[in-house]
Amino acid sequence: MNEILKSQRLNNLKYDIRGPVYERSLELESQGYKIINLNIGNPAPFGFDAPDEIVHDIILNIRNAQGYSDSRGLFAARKAVMHYTQNLGIPNISINDIFIGNGVSELIILSMQALINEGDEVLVPSPDYPLWTTSVALCGGKPVHYVCDEESDWNPDLADIESKITSRTRAIVVINPNNPTGAVYDKAILEGIARIAEKHKIIVFSDEIYDKILYNGAIHYPISKMVHETLCITMGGLSKNYRAAGFRGGWLILSGAKHKAKSYIEGLTLLASMRLCANVPTQYAIQTALGGYQSINDLIMPSGRLYKQLMLTYERMVAIPGISCVKPKGSLYVFPKIDLSQFTFADDNQFVYDLLSEQKVLVVAGQGFNYKTPDHFRIVCLPTVDELTIALDRIEVFLENHRRLV
Repeated sequence: MNEILKSQRLNNLKYDIRGPVYERSLELESQGYKIINLNIGNPAPFGFDAPDEIVHDIILNIRNAQGYSDSRGLFAARKAVMHYTQNLGIPNISINDIFIGNGVSELIILSMQALINEGDEVLVPSPDYPLWTTSVALCGGKPVHYVCDEESDWNPDLADIESKITSRTRAIVVINPNNPTGAVYDKAILEGIARIAEKHKIIVFSDEIYDKILYNGAIHYPISKMVHETLCITMGGLSKNYRAAGFRGGWLILSGAKHKAKSYIEGLTLLASMRLCANVPTQYAIQTALGGYQSINDLIMPSGRLYKQLMLTYERMVAIPGISCVKPKGSLYVFPKIDLSQFTFADDNQFVYDLLSEQKVLVVAGQGFNYKTPDHFRIVCLPTVDELTIALDRIEVFLENHRRLV
């Protein structure tokens, strides 16, 4: 019997956040080991519950959610997103410019499927959230990674972006605030990306799922306010700001020169219709989430839990000789750099695997985020201070045990 083979499009794709090292952690757990999971930005397992009023509204409306909704989403949910864009000062957004999806992940894939022909190129940041890279490739496109400069607080390098645009380039992806680096991009950099996109007539995709998770006075500037002469697509959702990752509620916003993208928008609408609709119960939470009290503000202030956890992780990492790190301004992550000359492991993949095997702490290697050099790793800062302290102690011991003798 001939073996049934997977699609060739999957051969070079990876998603290391739930990749082979993660599978190894499940194997260790099945053997009775307790793993400290610092690999996935999933708030619920760490005691970050969605606000009660969101849960209550879903429960109260569950009978109303038994049928399909409009393929773009419930009117009230889309209207709430529209009002949110108005409050941000994003011009000319109508109700039909909003699409509700089963999380931003689904919307990323739909938006790529509607755009890409075989061999088309999409500029993606490096490091990136790997779903963007895999989605481009899965749709037959070529992800082209542009540099985010660690020496410049992980801001994108505009010259590098410009140099990588070809006749096949269809779009550029911006992830701001950034996963995995925690960067919040400078306004001038975003303006520069907008001008480059307009000059070359390419779409801007802006992943802004962490737009409310900001620290130490950092300001998030929506790039949609800066893009006028080409199409801009902004994505957000409930999973991080509202700690409701499992509810799978996301939205996509069309702005900018929509009149130049009628065919693309028709394709996007067709694909949205083919999946019938996003899950309806969660859509009843969107109006409540966007219009109610923003509880995330309590968590990111200096006395807040997220702030304390992220700053503890950052300070502990930079205190270790051979480890450096740009201080995060947003999101839920720290992205340290390893000076490989000071340690015995060959690269970040070996570091992550051996850390798991020896200390039962699971993090993700920088290569899992399509980063060019194999010397970074990402730590999720969602556990409590006490839990993080245990994990950070283990990481420190591990590094000392693998330090090269001078």
